[in-house]
Amino acid sequence: MDIRALTPDYAVSPQIEPGDLPAIKAAGYTTVIDNRPDGEIPPHLHTDAMRHAAEALGLTFVANPVIGGALTMDNVTAQAAAIAAATGPVLAYCASGNRSSVVWALAHAGKRPVDELVGIPARFGYQLDHLRPQIEALARQG
Repeated sequence: MDIRALTPDYAVSPQIEPGDLPAIKAAGYTTVIDNRPDGEIPPHLHTDAMRHAAEALGLTFVANPVIGGALTMDNVTAQAAAIAAATGPVLAYCASGNRSSVVWALAHAGKRPVDELVGIPARFGYQLDHLRPQIEALARQG
C-alpha cells in the first residue's frame, strides 16, 4: 500500500487490497473512493468485494469508476460530492493514483489555485499540467 496525501484530507493510492483496509482505517481515513472500473481488475478486488470489506470496518465506501481516457463530468461531480460528504480524511484509489488525482484536481477547480491543483499531484509523479485549460475553464464556470 502506497498512500500519497495530496492534502491533510485527501490522499490517493494505487490499487489497494481488502487486507489493506484495517490499516487505512487505523491511519484515520473515514471514506474510501474506488476510482477503478471492475473490468480492469480481478474479481477479489471488484467494487462489491471492496465495499463489503470497507463497510464491515465502518468505513464509507464510494464507487466512482473512472475509465482511462474517458473521464466524465459525472465522475468529477461524484468525486466532489463524496469528498464533501466525508466525515474525515478520504483515500481514493485507482491503478496508480493518477485518475484519483485528476478527478480531485478537476473537482477543486475554482476552489484552489490552478498551480496548486497541478503542483501538488506533481510532487508524487502525477503530471496534470495538460489539464490546466480544463481546470481554468471549470473555474470560470463557477
